[in-house]
Amino acid sequence: QVQLVESGGGLVQGGGSLRLSCAASGFTFSIYSMNWHRQAPGKERELVATITSTGRSTNYADSVKGRFTISRDNAKNTVYLEMNSLKPEDTAVYYCNAKRGFFDYWGQGTQVTVSS
Repeated sequence: QVQLVESGGGLVQGGGSLRLSCAASGFTFSIYSMNWHRQAPGKERELVATITSTGRSTNYADSVKGRFTISRDNAKNTVYLEMNSLKPEDTAVYYCNAKRGFFDYWGQGTQVTVSS
């Protein structure tokens, strides 16, 4: 059974930091690209960060570039999103996503709320 379980969300003041984790099971994690998406109330889901299966390449949305860092540990089947200098506009539900060809798995999301 495929599972992606996010954790690490919460309430933080503007300028603060959070580290999200996503623990994967039920598939061969090390061959999948991993993504973090977010969805704010009333807005469309947004791709925030991507990391290739080996971790050698990453990409970020312009809105988070320089503040967020995606990383992965294939030995632990876990992907991370380090979020620094958080802004109120970063408030959203953050989703972990594993993608390889037609295979596309999603976690249940974790809420991040940034107060001004």
